[in-house]
Amino acid sequence: MAKEAGKQKLILAVIQGDDYMDTVDELNHNGFFATVLSSTGGFLKKRSVTVMIGVEAGRMQGALDIIKQCAGRRKEMTYTNLSISAGSPTPSIPVMPVQMHVGGAVVFIIDLEDIQKY
Repeated sequence: MAKEAGKQKLILAVIQGDDYMDTVDELNHNGFFATVLSSTGGFLKKRSVTVMIGVEAGRMQGALDIIKQCAGRRKEMTYTNLSISAGSPTPSIPVMPVQMHVGGAVVFIIDLEDIQKY
């Protein structure tokens, strides 16, 4: 049994399913190892993923920065047609750009007494 030195934290990050691959790839690239759990719920019942990361307290901010960068809430431009009331003739309507908030992560940080790797 190997006990890790120093204070340990468990980061549980619930992120949108579309963002998890980039987030986990970037975490791995920076030396963080993550366990991915499939989850559902939240607004609009979209697919989400819970990422578990055991990390030394001194490296925690680095992991949080990656989560914020890759899965944090951001604005994206999408395009939509203007709607016309039912029964009206449908002339050709230009596509309208609309700015939307996408992404987002909810992060829980838990103090750990011990992490053991076998």
